[in-house]
Amino acid sequence: MNFTLTPAETEALLLSLKVSTVAVFCALPFALAAALLLARGRFFGRNLLNGLLHLPLVLPPVVIGYLLLVVLGTRAPLGAWLLDNLGIRFAFSWIGAALASAIITFPFQLRAIRLSLEAADPGLSAAAATLGASRLDRLATITLPLAIPGIISGLITAFAASLGEFGAIITFVSNIPGVTRTLPLAIFTAIQSPGGEWEAARLCAISVAIAIVAVLAAELLTARARTAIAR
Repeated sequence: MNFTLTPAETEALLLSLKVSTVAVFCALPFALAAALLLARGRFFGRNLLNGLLHLPLVLPPVVIGYLLLVVLGTRAPLGAWLLDNLGIRFAFSWIGAALASAIITFPFQLRAIRLSLEAADPGLSAAAATLGASRLDRLATITLPLAIPGIISGLITAFAASLGEFGAIITFVSNIPGVTRTLPLAIFTAIQSPGGEWEAARLCAISVAIAIVAVLAAELLTARARTAIAR
């Protein structure tokens, strides 16, 4: 039994790490803004917006991938315009895989940050306001520091979930070696190949190890962030 990764397997692993990193950090500003809006805002349609933003949690990933293909495919109006005018192609590229992963894992970040904000004492911000602190000051010195545990937890959880994303990616960007074949797609390819059982098992073991490390890191870093805030 050979435990050494082949060049193709290493390529799939590195691509998965790149796609997941880009996905979570690009989605973070939007998740933070949405969490602030839902946690602090009171407006008509708030519950509807909350439901819409959490749709990727309940929709089949294949549906997300299909919708992305309809909107951003090379023959779709928006996708064709982006390709012709800006040279940006999402379909059948690793950028599209990152976009699909970002959408699928967006609710993980949103929910973690929102819960962190809602658990914070609103009296702190109110007290700062009475002392003359502006909204921007309160955001930078009170709200965001209190949201750090949620941000850390959301980032790591979304990253781990992104590493395992399959349906949306294969539907939107296909399974192209060296371009869009991430770790889950490499596992799928190995399973479909004669004699690929050991390769699939090896890649599955790597996926399990990364997931365990991510979960432990999320717990450890979140606990440390909460301790630092408490001090």
